[in-house]
Amino acid sequence: MTDNIRFRHEDPQLGEFALRPVAPEADAPLLHSWLTHPKSAFWLMQEARLDDVAAEFGKVAASPHMEALLGLHRGEPAFLTERYDPSRIELAGLYPHRSGDAGMHFLCAPTGTPLHGFTLAVITTVMAWLFSDARVQRVVVEPDVRNTAVHALNRAVGFEEIEEITKPEKQALLSICTRARFEAATGVTSA
Repeated sequence: MTDNIRFRHEDPQLGEFALRPVAPEADAPLLHSWLTHPKSAFWLMQEARLDDVAAEFGKVAASPHMEALLGLHRGEPAFLTERYDPSRIELAGLYPHRSGDAGMHFLCAPTGTPLHGFTLAVITTVMAWLFSDARVQRVVVEPDVRNTAVHALNRAVGFEEIEEITKPEKQALLSICTRARFEAATGVTSA
């Protein structure tokens, strides 16, 4: 499925990263193994069955307000990202939405052999992809307030922490990154 690549980014240390759309049925076994792993607890799918994962990504694929992409590192599946319209889902009514906002989630595949700098390269790739769309002016995220590791990564690519918000499933730390803040933090120009 590498012929369906939507975006490529070259990391100076770790090489090529790429994104392709998730194929809900075909990718479900892989995504199930990632999402039910203890390291993926903040995705709230620990108890999901294989058919639950396929159904969830089928809904995402059918949604006009969300998309899921499988991330590849040097051609191998290594992470997952989702882009969503925060005015319609996830953050609808919970923050002052602006035209040009895009919501984002990402998940690195659990591994027993971590690669130094990998997660930062992943979030940089995801942000570069989002900002490659000239309509996107800000990226908005809502990680769990307890997920301090992702807060540090978000700050590293230019996110500003705005406020804690209450979502039905969690207390979240609303954070926003403008194109200018991303480029200043990473040196990556995106459009």
